[in-house]
Amino acid sequence: MIICAYAGLAVTLAMALAWVVQRQAGNAGWVDVIWTGSSGIALAGVALAAPGAPWRHVMLAALLVAWAGRLGGHVAWRVATSPEDTRYAMMREAAGERFQAQMLGLVAGQGSVTGLLAVAVYLAAAQPAPQPRFADMAGAALLLLALAGEALADQQLRAWRAKPENHGGICEAGLWALCRHPNYLCEALAWLAYPVIALVPERPVTWLAFIAPALMFLVLRYLTGVPPLEAAMLARRGDAYRAYQARTHAMWPRWPGVNG
Repeated sequence: MIICAYAGLAVTLAMALAWVVQRQAGNAGWVDVIWTGSSGIALAGVALAAPGAPWRHVMLAALLVAWAGRLGGHVAWRVATSPEDTRYAMMREAAGERFQAQMLGLVAGQGSVTGLLAVAVYLAAAQPAPQPRFADMAGAALLLLALAGEALADQQLRAWRAKPENHGGICEAGLWALCRHPNYLCEALAWLAYPVIALVPERPVTWLAFIAPALMFLVLRYLTGVPPLEAAMLARRGDAYRAYQARTHAMWPRWPGVNG
């Protein structure tokens, strides 16, 4: 699985460029665009280079390109047409002159994240069954459904924000009524597709494919996703956002009338 290390190294180099780009542009959001695009390309390369059935390699590479295109395109449009992401804006204000040093530290570790994700992609691509199985179709369907859910959450938030009467409020439309970060939930679920495809219970190494969904959940829920975004929302919305927190979960659907 040395190819996984190469994928991580390639993205590390891309993120060095991303640091320069965001510094010149004055908008740190470009690091997210470049991480998504470079990771999609690197991981698709891992899928194509793995041993196993060529049809599975092509399927996984196509899914990875679809993931990178959907997410990267959405983030790129938002970065190009909107003010700097609230997370980075708050980080910039708090860090002052140390902001660029902090950004360099942030981007330096993102290649390692891709390298770990590559393990799951490699194990899925190297799955030894020569013919399509139910697990292959289930994994692909899960990833596509997760991408559709993420796109729906983004569209619902965009439509809600477009209405002047919602200015200064909190979006609870559609999926946003079920949990506070449905887009993050769908992103984490998308990576569950790879262990679904890779897993052969009697082969212990294939259990390593669960690194991908576990890692993405941890990063989004406890590191660069939920915590800084919620800190910003609390600063801007105060008690109204605290009330939203009290009636919804962060990244797990809380069905009204079923589980409170």
